[in-house]
Amino acid sequence: MHSDAKLKQVAEMMARMAEDTSVPRNIRRAASEAREALLKKGDPVVKAASAAIILDEISNDPNMPIHTRTMIWNAISVLETIRE
Repeated sequence: MHSDAKLKQVAEMMARMAEDTSVPRNIRRAASEAREALLKKGDPVVKAASAAIILDEISNDPNMPIHTRTMIWNAISVLETIRE
């Protein structure tokens, strides 16, 4: 899969997470920030790294629902495959 397609896939996952009212507000906010980082213009590797950092920071939140944690781990896994 091409880098742009991977970025778009993860951005869509983050959009769904940001709209999920069962997810705590701080996690929805981080998902929105990660999505914005992915949609900016620029180097795909930098965008992926920026989003991965944001997601990694919230991935251990004790208030996070299990399905959301799994989605974040999946997103980070996809982002880690984006290389130059």
